[in-house]
Amino acid sequence: MGSSALGFHFDFLDTLTKLNKLALVLIPNEITMNGNSEHAFLAGPRSRWKEFLFSLQVLFQFIKGFRNLHFIGPCITIFGSARFKETDVYYQTTEELASQLGTMGFAIMTGGGPGIMEAANKGAKKSGALSLGCNIELPFEQHPNPYLDRMVNIRYFFVRKELLRKYSSGFVIMPGGLGTLDEFVEVITLIQTGKMKNFPVVVMGVEYHEKLMRYFESLIDQKTVGATDFQHILFTDDIAEAVEHIRNFTEKSPDKHVPGNAPLWILGERKIAPKP
Repeated sequence: MGSSALGFHFDFLDTLTKLNKLALVLIPNEITMNGNSEHAFLAGPRSRWKEFLFSLQVLFQFIKGFRNLHFIGPCITIFGSARFKETDVYYQTTEELASQLGTMGFAIMTGGGPGIMEAANKGAKKSGALSLGCNIELPFEQHPNPYLDRMVNIRYFFVRKELLRKYSSGFVIMPGGLGTLDEFVEVITLIQTGKMKNFPVVVMGVEYHEKLMRYFESLIDQKTVGATDFQHILFTDDIAEAVEHIRNFTEKSPDKHVPGNAPLWILGERKIAPKP
């Protein structure tokens, strides 16, 4: 029983790996390089065969995410610029906030790179919480920061965003650029349209985000959105207020944090534990 089950486990993983490699081989080289396959897909209609092979690649990316993130437990994802240094106030605020969230029992997930991401993962390690990176593969590779328990590299932006939302109990938006803004706007759109519920979003840095706050207020004034559409969002500089906001919303949806199944060793699944 043991040896046959173990054999099945290896066969299952081997089959997935071979199918993934086959799809890579079958797709022409010019659309399998980092970033270019998504570019080719978005460029317009292609042959049915190419679209089918691209769909397989997307499937394998989701499976990769499921296998790596399904058992991480309650998690908060923190976004922000990679350009802030350790001496910057936003770096220090992020580190302390992540540490307090980690003490509450949350794993901390980032893009796994430097700057705000490094600060968040560093804070997670300081509190003994699980520290994760979910990175997007790009031609200009960024090196993972040294405070990660696990790093997952995802090829496609839309797959990565779905995985972050699926496995996160809330988002923290630190000062950042277009990527940070993209994650923020997409998640509040999903909240507004009822696709996500009880999902807190904390935006740290009132002065930095002042114009964004005014823009949201103008939307309410123009009645293009309702005032209640932003009730999940907190703009603040206060770490304690941010922690309380996340606590209040996550307590309303405890089932989100509990996977329906335990890890199955036969599928090579296992819980992730923080590294010493």
